Amino acid sequence: MSDKLRCDVTVHPTEGDDDAGRARRTPEAAQVEAGCQVARELTTGQRPPGVSVAVVDAENASWSDGFGFADVETRRPASADTVYLWFSMTKIVTATAVVQLAERGVLGLGDQVGSWVPGFPAGGRVTVRHLLSHSAGLSNPIPVGWVRPADEPAGDLNEFATRLLAKHSRLRGEPGVRARYSNLGYLVLGQVIEAASGSPYADYVRANILAPLGMTSTDFVYRGEMTARAAVGYHPRYGLSTPVLRRMVPAGIFDHRTGKLWALSRFCVEGAAYGGLIGSVEDAARFVRLHIGAADERSRSVLSAEGVAAMQELTARGRKLDVALGWFHRDADPDRGQRYWEHLGGGGGFFNTMRIYPDLNLGLVAMGNRTSWDYQRLTDALTSRR
Repeated sequence: MSDKLRCDVTVHPTEGDDDAGRARRTPEAAQVEAGCQVARELTTGQRPPGVSVAVVDAENASWSDGFGFADVETRRPASADTVYLWFSMTKIVTATAVVQLAERGVLGLGDQVGSWVPGFPAGGRVTVRHLLSHSAGLSNPIPVGWVRPADEPAGDLNEFATRLLAKHSRLRGEPGVRARYSNLGYLVLGQVIEAASGSPYADYVRANILAPLGMTSTDFVYRGEMTARAAVGYHPRYGLSTPVLRRMVPAGIFDHRTGKLWALSRFCVEGAAYGGLIGSVEDAARFVRLHIGAADERSRSVLSAEGVAAMQELTARGRKLDVALGWFHRDADPDRGQRYWEHLGGGGGFFNTMRIYPDLNLGLVAMGNRTSWDYQRLTDALTSRR
């Protein structure tokens, strides 16, 4: 990306300054510096060991950088090019693919899911829009074991989703009434995309979203050139969830101990549509620019301005989340003074956030290589007083 503002370049000459010979910090530079300070403090304590951050506007990237280590033992630094597992941040890409197909006249957001996925439970009551807004009433089975070693081939998405639907066929609520987060719902959207497009889900996303946006370091597998830049995922050795998590994932994922952390071996997510992407913050920033109104030809070839706006309309409310079409914000954790939509993505060894601030035409992405960390502290520093 061009126009990077790094932590060591934070002062700019300002015309009409009180002291004509003095450079004055811009508000943007001050926020970047605050974000850098927080990122350094977090990674110094290995919470997480490494973090990569990008802040973008509708014109171009304003800043991207990395802090700490992508690999603690080799001391390989994290950078804006470091590759992380996206986990559930993938859902907003899946939602974008569905709205894109609707704009192209291939499907309708009001279509009954059963018309695209034969045998779907309550298929005549649940619509594509319900799935997008987590208001279909579907269950949310724990996805901890939905992973595979990186050197194993991906399973069939349709078979995987069908098998899970057979186990979790009963709706937990009336469709369209209340938002309840569901990984299963986004697996079904992957089935809808396959049925509507005639292509495997991953191939459709590669050809119609990743490639047009120039996201060359993002995929559903670790391609050769991505492997060398991949972050190692870390999980606390002494966390209450650690023994349970170790039993639920395939043998060998918890690879070895390093200090107070488990280092995880490289793995991929099974069920690509709900959480399977892998990539860098620089690529994620290209995607975010689409959703904050970028008017360049690449972005508009993926989704129109009307489509972007439709995805940000509040569609369903829930006990914990208010949800648009893919985007959400949490009722219990309002932003500090700015309207935003976000999507989080976390699992074993990684946690990430992608946020857009529509009123500011601003977006940010932060990816870290630890199962959980205080991402809110970082987003607050980067967006305060804007």
